[in-house]
Amino acid sequence: MPQPVLLSDVGKVLIDFDFSIAARRLAEKCDHAAETVMTLFDDIKLPYEDGRMDDAEFVNAAIAATGFRGTASEFEAIWCEIFTQNEPMRLTLGALAGKLPMFLLSNTSGLHKDYFLRTFPIFRHFSDGVYSYSAGCSKPGEAIFHKTIAQLGLDPAQTFYIDDLEANIATAARLGFRTFHYSFAKHPQLQAELDEWLAGQGIG
Repeated sequence: MPQPVLLSDVGKVLIDFDFSIAARRLAEKCDHAAETVMTLFDDIKLPYEDGRMDDAEFVNAAIAATGFRGTASEFEAIWCEIFTQNEPMRLTLGALAGKLPMFLLSNTSGLHKDYFLRTFPIFRHFSDGVYSYSAGCSKPGEAIFHKTIAQLGLDPAQTFYIDDLEANIATAARLGFRTFHYSFAKHPQLQAELDEWLAGQGIG
């Protein structure tokens, strides 16, 4: 029988990211300025995150597009080392550990998913997740939410969903999820609403 569940986005919720870090490091090994190098990924980033390119295809295409003078492993490190953990969220989730299932729903790539799962302690609280690159579809489309409901056995009415993008929240709300539109500045508000929801579910 479905039970109360916490479902969370990743970027700008559990971890922050800053692509300008990668841009500066890429610029050191190619003939493009840090201010413009990220535009060279415009045609390949979405297909990669939607699963239309695998990791190796993306890395090869990125190196070709930028003229990166380094190894594939060096590029992968630069592409991934852009994240920092959201400490207030780590504390919030730590207090909930063992009290209810927690799952992930993220528009992300294979390289990024593998990196953040192995790097940041916050992810130890999550037992499973659905990712755009493996689902073959992405938010805010409904398809990835339907796949998430089916794969994780969710009842939207008993699922508290957190995301930083309004379009994603709108889709989730339309499908019956309890939602919270997150920003780092709104963490105290999230904590209050989450505590209230948990109490209503009989979880203290």
